[in-house]
Amino acid sequence: MSAESKEIKVLGAYPKIVGKQRIVISVGKRKTSIARAVIRPGHGRVRVNGVPIEIWPIEMARLKMMEPLLLLAPELRNSVDIDVKVEGGGVMSQADAVRMAIARGLVAFFGLETLKELYREFDRYMLSGDPRRTEPEKWLRYSARRFRQKSYR
Repeated sequence: MSAESKEIKVLGAYPKIVGKQRIVISVGKRKTSIARAVIRPGHGRVRVNGVPIEIWPIEMARLKMMEPLLLLAPELRNSVDIDVKVEGGGVMSQADAVRMAIARGLVAFFGLETLKELYREFDRYMLSGDPRRTEPEKWLRYSARRFRQKSYR
């Protein structure tokens, strides 16, 4: 098996060939946020909901979204354009979903096992997702764990 024909399987990333270009569509989820990233050959532009990632208004979310890009080598980073659409959830939940979509897409686009291991070593949830979910509400209660208060006076 040659190195060119070997594809790295990444959950949530779908490579496609459109015309002569190879593009990758990847998905990232966190809580109720869903991010869809389209990665294609380009000049290093990254947009989230049409806004360049460098001028994203919330700084903590911007830094979280840029983690997979900062770990990538500059020559690889400047060879792709990434367009991300994200919806649902809160600010940091959206940032985590975007981060996961970008990381999964880059691993599938470049097909480098070293990149996959680098992301997994940095933060294992960057590729696999956060497994925590909300606990369901129980019957005769206000929430999942809260009981009715009692007073014995």
